[in-house]
Parts: sequence; C-alpha cells; structure tokens
Amino acid sequence: MPGKQKITVAYGDGIGPEIMQVTLDVLIAAGANLEFDVIEIGEKVYRKGIPTGISDDAWESLRNNKVFLKAPITTPQGGGFKSLNVSTRVALGLFSNVRPCRSFFPYVPTNHPLTDLVVIRENEEDIYSGIEHQQTNEVVQALKLISKPGSERIIRFAFEYAKAYGRKKVTCMTKDNIMKQADGLFHKIFDKVAREYPEIENNHMIIDIGSAIIADRPHSLDVVVTQNLYGDIISDIAAQVTGSVGLGGSANIGDEVAMFEAIHGSAPDIAGLDIANPSGILNAAVMMLVHIDQAEVAEKIENAWLKTIEDGIHTSDIYNKDSVRKVWTSEFAKEVILRLGQTPNRLRPVSYKSGASMKKIELDKYVVAKKELVGVDVFFDWNEKGRDPKILGDSLKKINTDALNLKMITNRGVKVYPDGYPGTFCTDHWRCRFVSPDEGNEVSHTHILELLSQINSKGFDFIKTENLYSFDGERGYSLGQGE
Repeated sequence: MPGKQKITVAYGDGIGPEIMQVTLDVLIAAGANLEFDVIEIGEKVYRKGIPTGISDDAWESLRNNKVFLKAPITTPQGGGFKSLNVSTRVALGLFSNVRPCRSFFPYVPTNHPLTDLVVIRENEEDIYSGIEHQQTNEVVQALKLISKPGSERIIRFAFEYAKAYGRKKVTCMTKDNIMKQADGLFHKIFDKVAREYPEIENNHMIIDIGSAIIADRPHSLDVVVTQNLYGDIISDIAAQVTGSVGLGGSANIGDEVAMFEAIHGSAPDIAGLDIANPSGILNAAVMMLVHIDQAEVAEKIENAWLKTIEDGIHTSDIYNKDSVRKVWTSEFAKEVILRLGQTPNRLRPVSYKSGASMKKIELDKYVVAKKELVGVDVFFDWNEKGRDPKILGDSLKKINTDALNLKMITNRGVKVYPDGYPGTFCTDHWRCRFVSPDEGNEVSHTHILELLSQINSKGFDFIKTENLYSFDGERGYSLGQGE
C-alpha cells in the first residue's frame, strides 16, 4: 500500500467538532489511507485578531497538503471579519463548487423522489468579488465581474465532470436576456465549449425559469453549471427539495487544492448536544476520497450510509413516522460503521470508478481583439432643481467638447434625456453618455480628460467614469433602456 495521503482537517465551531470527529471515525474504520493534519480555524482565530479566521501556519498546511476537509465555522458578526470560505476559495484558486443533490425517498420525505442532479457553481467571480461603492446618498453600486477564462474554466469543468461521472446532460443557467454583456459572455462561451463534447447533451435556461424547474421538476436536470450568485441560490433550492439541506456535502476544487465541507452552518444552538446529523460532512468526505483516488473506500462508506438511512436509523432532523429508531450523532456513525461492506436494497447503490478525480482544466488561447475607445459614461451625484433631467441635460449640452457630445442621460438604467418619460422616478444618481459627434472619429483619453475638466469647472460632482469600447467593431457596452 502506498504511503498515507496527508489531508488538512479543521474541526470548526458549533456542531463542527462533534460531526467531524465521528466522520473521521468512519473514515478510519472503512480503511481510508489517510493521515490527518489538524488546524484551528473559525471563531477562536477571529477572536485572536486575525480577520480572515485562519492563521499563517494553517495556510501553509493547506498549500502543502492540497486537500482540506473542513467542518462548519462561525464568522462573528460585524467588526470587519471576512468570510473564511470566500477567502479560502480566492486564495487557493478553488474556482469550482460542486453540490450533488440526490433524493433518498421514501426514507427522507420529498415531493421529488427521482431527483439526482449536480449543481456546479463558479466560485471566484460575479457579485461575490465584493466590489461595492456608495456613490451618492441614495445609490450603492455593486460590480458584477465575469471573465472569459473564468467562465470557460467552470464550463469545461462541468463537461469534464459529466464525462468522469457518467452524466448525460449539462444545462447552463444565466440571465442573458437582461445582462447581455456579462451573462451573455457566459452563455456564448458555454455554447462554444459544448460543441467540443458532442456526446453530452446540452441546453441553456434563463435562471428564473431554471430555478422554477429545480423547484418543480428537478428530475429533468442532470448537471447544472452557472455563475456564483445563481449557483449559491439554486444549490440550496436543489438540496432542500430533495429532502434536507443537512444531508448535503460539497466540494470546492481548484487546479492544485480542493476543499470539502457540509453545506449547512455551524448551528451553535445545538452544539454539544450530540443530536446533529453528521451526514453532510460525511458525504463531503466521500467526495474527497473520490477526488484523491480512494474510490473503493468512498463507495464502501456511501453505500453503508445509504443502508443506514434505508434501515430507518435516523438523527432527529430527518426522523419521521416511518423511521425505525432515532439516534444520537455518535450512534449514527457507529451504525454506519456496522454496515461497512453492505449495500442498500431499495436505494440505488453507488459505484465509483478509479480515476474519476478531475484532471486539470486547460484553457483555450484567446485572440486579442482590436479595442477602440468610442466614448465615455460619466456618472453624477446631482440632486438639484427638482431632479429635472432636462435641466441637467441642457446644462451638460453646453459643455460638449469637439470630440465628445452628450448623447443621453439615464437614471437607474432608464433613459430620461432627451425625450424621457415625465413620470420616471429619479434618484440622485445619473449616467451621462458622451460619444463622438461624428461616428467613427477617434476618441482618446485626452479627450475624456478635457471633458472632465470642463465638467469640474462647472461645479458638477462626477463620481465615476466608464470608458466605452468596441472590440473588433462589436459594441462592448450595454444600451440604456429606451436608447
């Protein structure tokens, strides 16, 4: 037998220590070839004045071992404490979040007994990049960042996952009917990558109807790939409709490091009572074993867990009228250990092939498009004269330069000048679009600086600019509603 695989383990906060301990007991009993490097993370570390909740020594353990089995933690409210999950994902390049959602009907009640889907969520970009600014008294901005390589990487990962695990279909979910630039990019790359996997069915759904399908007909979906925010939401919906968020494990996988955890929180209100369900972290540990090529042990543990569920041995969170016996956290783990080597009779047993762990994702090389500056959006904090857009627009018309003229003004994305609708509700936040008066004329940064200098000299408070570009002649910015 090869040397033991060293993994980093964190017991976490709340119910974390008790569910982690029984999970490790199951791993050891099943013969997992592991060595545990225990680190401290979470609330105690935050309270020591470390805002990320993880020490330098713990980071070193993660970088060396490259596999992290993590119990839930508590992030203190307020005080500038950063989310450890977000910090870990970004610092270690864990670009993909994988959440399997399977029904265990009839032993765990659900209205969707045929559900067996996997949500694959991009983990590093989108709104979760956390770039926000309060720009006026009334308006806060959050930046949604979607990149070509970030999108391609998660989409390729989804198709490779489908290949590795024998899945038949990959569904992309976006909101590109509204966010034509950001979500449109994600959809466009999905279509491109999908053509390279002709053996796997693919389709696209708008995220709102996609979420409704997950709530109503989840059995019609197989693998779903989507952006960060959408994935966070729909993965919880999918877990809940299958019976319980408390049963789900998840993986956060990068090119070098992978983190495995339950999808539920630290539940401090029941900490130490020995009543928590350890299934979430146990199922995450199964995903970890497959990832590190210990598929046989993973299969043994998951089938024993399924047999325990099937035999009606349930913790209090899923105990129901058809259960056989209610057990404590520690008892549940012992029952799983007793069934190692057994397979369920009614629930579908699992079978993991060796080598199902994911390969490193290789990205295409992008051809650099010709980028041309064609104008600028200047954002204003303006709260004068009844917020009449005509007054603002007529004033800005007077300070046009030879290179840039005012084309339109929007408020919250809706065109209000020229020819806006009188009933449009306006805040103190205005986007004013300046473009060349002669289409095709070159615009430079110097022209924009000259425009801003004139705006400043007239006493206007400009709070932000966004340059308008075309790429190979294709518009790289959205039109205003009504433009």
